[in-house]
Amino acid sequence: MAVPAQRVRRLTEHPTKPDGRWVLYWMTSFRRTRFNFALDRAIEHAKALKKPLVVLEALRVGYPDANDRLHTFILQGMAENARRFAQTPVLYFPYVEETKGDGAGLLEALAAEACVVVGDDWPCYFVPHMQAAAAKRLDVRFEVVDSNGLWPMHATDRVFTTAHSFRAHLQKTLTPHLFELPNDAPLTGLELPHAKLPSSLTSRWSRAAKDLLEAKPAAIAALPIDHSVPPGKMKGGSAVGEARLSLFVSKKLGDYPVARNEPEEDGTSALSPWLHFGHVSAHHVFAEVARKEKWTPDVLGRSIGGSKEGWWKMSPAAEAFLDELITWRELAFNMAALRPDDYGTLETLPAFAKATHAKHAKDPRPHLYSLEQLEHSQTHDELWNATQRQMVRDGWFHNYLRMLWGKKILEWSPSAKDALERMERLMNKYSLDGRDPCSYSGYLWVLGRYDRAWGPERPIFGSVRYMSSTNTAKKISVKRYLETYRA
Repeated sequence: MAVPAQRVRRLTEHPTKPDGRWVLYWMTSFRRTRFNFALDRAIEHAKALKKPLVVLEALRVGYPDANDRLHTFILQGMAENARRFAQTPVLYFPYVEETKGDGAGLLEALAAEACVVVGDDWPCYFVPHMQAAAAKRLDVRFEVVDSNGLWPMHATDRVFTTAHSFRAHLQKTLTPHLFELPNDAPLTGLELPHAKLPSSLTSRWSRAAKDLLEAKPAAIAALPIDHSVPPGKMKGGSAVGEARLSLFVSKKLGDYPVARNEPEEDGTSALSPWLHFGHVSAHHVFAEVARKEKWTPDVLGRSIGGSKEGWWKMSPAAEAFLDELITWRELAFNMAALRPDDYGTLETLPAFAKATHAKHAKDPRPHLYSLEQLEHSQTHDELWNATQRQMVRDGWFHNYLRMLWGKKILEWSPSAKDALERMERLMNKYSLDGRDPCSYSGYLWVLGRYDRAWGPERPIFGSVRYMSSTNTAKKISVKRYLETYRA
């Protein structure tokens, strides 16, 4: 099946060059070899043009927040990709910059010999700006492909302001897209001509050294990046992410509605780091859930008005999980894709939230902490401190406690704007799933996005939803969690 046209956007108006030497896939966000519409699109071009396929996956040292944790996770994924491409006709070129600026010109050099360039349509952080800048330097067709979720980001120009409205829209429009899945195993049996890069290129930009691809600590220590943040608890790469997916669906999905809110249990999918770095696809996650449920899209009927339960015609546990994977995750992508200039700002808040933050801007703050105090878990609140320590130590922290984490940062910051900046700064530095549409959606949810006004009106929060550590500890078990993440 051809890649759906709604998922393809051109960033240049230049034509395809049939006399080029290869098709180039610039892999930046969908760092995987399965369930990847962008890879499928590149293979389509290569087959149609009867040309080799070159895949460039590069890692700079100068990207924002570059540190040992992020670098290690990405490199582990690159090593996995190298193994998976090795037995195929695709030429996989992993490039790791060892000095800032060394990678400059590599994309243009590969594109100069390309028939067409394909990229990943990721709507967040520095990626869109990097691609737009690259497009100005290329004189060949350059298109980006959306392989983020089940619903194409640009299938509408409407920005949804609530999960209910988005869910109702999906129930009316999603079904046809469930018959349009990316290829499960596009490299299996693939026949293409083989490419060889010219020595003039490889002598200037060499393939990543073995120690770097294996993320050896000594090799990473030699790079000019932030070494204050060590690797996290989770390991990168599609194989590890797929193993976590298999474990969750086979062993944990049935208990998800209750266990997901308990930080002392391993009850969430915990897939967000692999989803963020593109090592695992949302389509793959959905396919595994559907297989477990023995489900096909033929059973879907009309919209049920945006209700959380019943439309999928799966088990309650599966429906609860899919609401997170599809409704809430893709709601975040909707905002990031259609409001690219301000998706991470207070301007995206509903009117009630803007008004209440303005009204309570000068409220006394009984506790005010600096960013450094927050970073080092130096607050009076032990549950919050434990949550922050989990993120700093592990590179991920529990979904339910993220809500409390953000709400207290709002309470302890001079303003909503400061709270937003602090949440972003802390997660960008420490969390493997920061720098993502979902993380920005989470920060802004803390401040009122996708929510309604709540009463009674409180100091600092106004009519924005309030949370306290005391009430949270009454709802869920935290004793062992506090012991695990004690200072």
